[in-house]
Amino acid sequence: MAKQITQSEYDKKQKELAYLKKEGREDIAQKLQEARSHGDLSENAEYDEARNDQAKLEEKISQLERELDSVEVVSDDFFEHGVVHIGSVVEVDDNGEIVKVIIGSTSEDDDIISITDDSPVGAALIGKKAGDKIKVVLPSGETATMKVISTEYNKK
Repeated sequence: MAKQITQSEYDKKQKELAYLKKEGREDIAQKLQEARSHGDLSENAEYDEARNDQAKLEEKISQLERELDSVEVVSDDFFEHGVVHIGSVVEVDDNGEIVKVIIGSTSEDDDIISITDDSPVGAALIGKKAGDKIKVVLPSGETATMKVISTEYNKK
């Protein structure tokens, strides 16, 4: 089954990919050109660094392309209203501490923690509604009990 992501998350990744392909590659090309102008490439640390940056950039581009080729884009209409799903912003009570998380997406809001839908907490929250409780075994081995306070779809 393909990983599901929201349209807004897909659009963000497409925008990032386009940016890396254009501006990222142009930036690297400029660094390489500048480094070449300094002479002997065999002893040019600046050139070596630019080539390493180029390799990292191309790997990131390849990674994004593979990811975008293997996802299923889902819209808000696909999900039942009031149920936690991909793209939901969920407010949970974690032992008296109220925490906001977004499932399988990213947030530019520093108060919202991004988690994947296949993480222990993310997987436990999928399909839950306000008032539901979940028990999660964390990677540390501890068990956490949380209560869903609210859920809303992230329309950004």
